[in-house]
Amino acid sequence: MMNKGGGLGGGLAGSGGGSGPTAAAAAAAAQKQKTLLQRVENDITNVVDNFAHIVSVARVGDLPVKNSQEAFMMEMRAARMVQAADSLLKLVSELKQTAIFSGFASLNDHVEQRIAEFNQEAERTNQLLARIGDEAAASLKELESHYYSSAQRTNPDM
Repeated sequence: MMNKGGGLGGGLAGSGGGSGPTAAAAAAAAQKQKTLLQRVENDITNVVDNFAHIVSVARVGDLPVKNSQEAFMMEMRAARMVQAADSLLKLVSELKQTAIFSGFASLNDHVEQRIAEFNQEAERTNQLLARIGDEAAASLKELESHYYSSAQRTNPDM
């Protein structure tokens, strides 16, 4: 049975500035969610309907021909149940992969945000250190000037 829901990701990429990409991503996510819910409902309905038909056909009849027809019907319904269950398993796998990949995307976004914050903090720290260095140099120059022009420096006897 083919996978009806399309590929992974489903247009959940894009977290740029402005409302355009965000709105488009939200619309794509809503459409993907609707598609996935429809797939779940269809597959579960198939499993339940086919199981009900198997149970209704499972009674033992009188004629050997009728028994073979019922056996064929049961095999056909069981095969359909297996297909629906396989589709549900594929859906679960797809949802897990989507959760993992979207988790990585949000983790990458968080890492990039933290890198930007740390870069800003490093820039502020560098500016503060440069200002402290300038103030220290000015104070040192003033102290040197005061020391070299002081009376103690010119009169070693004191």
